[in-house]
Amino acid sequence: MANEINLSSATRTNLLSLQTTTGLIGRTQERLATGLKVNSALDDALAFFKARNLNSRASDLASIKSGITDGINVIKAAIQGLESIEQTIKQMKALATSAISSPESSTRAKLASQFNELRSQVDNLAEDSSFNGVNLLKNSTGPFSPGADYLTVKFNERTEAKAVNQLVVSGLRGTDFTTMLATSAQATGTAGTTTLWGQTGVAALNAISASIRALDSALVIVRQAAVGFGTRSALLEIRRSFTDNLVNTLKGGASDLVNADLNEESANLLSLQTRQQLGTISLQIAQKSEEAILRLF
Repeated sequence: MANEINLSSATRTNLLSLQTTTGLIGRTQERLATGLKVNSALDDALAFFKARNLNSRASDLASIKSGITDGINVIKAAIQGLESIEQTIKQMKALATSAISSPESSTRAKLASQFNELRSQVDNLAEDSSFNGVNLLKNSTGPFSPGADYLTVKFNERTEAKAVNQLVVSGLRGTDFTTMLATSAQATGTAGTTTLWGQTGVAALNAISASIRALDSALVIVRQAAVGFGTRSALLEIRRSFTDNLVNTLKGGASDLVNADLNEESANLLSLQTRQQLGTISLQIAQKSEEAILRLF
């Protein structure tokens, strides 16, 4: 056709080479700009989708790690509550011991009042030992009730029933603290207008001794519960550390698949720019050769 432009073989070859070099420069510049050698499935479908799956699992495990951290804080709140309850019970025991050594009924009555004030704090401490709405020491139905809260912490992202890996931490049962709850009755029970601690003779000593025995039992329960919660907290710390390392491994694997080596790409860009310059020079030489031939006519 009259409008067609015919190029010589040398010119066409140089143009194609120059276009290829320009395309490679564009790809290299994109890699340097994004830091990725695989920006889409068009670059490398296998690496792109493998990296996306790894990153998706890392994201799921990061959420699970947050759940583990929340679980640790729930248990820590319970342990802190138990430690405070233990200190309170020790103070109650000290008051009871002082009551035994005090022969005056009026002094014993005052000590009984202080004893009961501390006893009320046990319930308050248990009620306040919650984190994010979960309380392993009591729930809304009453102090240390049989329906106390429990904690479920997942360790993996699987949803199938048989594949779920999790830890269930039960709250304290109401029966565990029956003895401790009964200790206040030893101080508040009355005979006429006088508390049991304020009576004279053997009755008062028996009442105070019963309170001390109940407090000793409560201390054992509190300490055992704290050890049990501490063991579970240590397990959760191990799982959190493992999950954190696994997330880093997954993200590292995804990065290895798609991240660009910036040093290598910088060297490639310099090489391609040099090639582009040489290609331009070659194209100019080819065109000048054709012009020289045309001058002969």
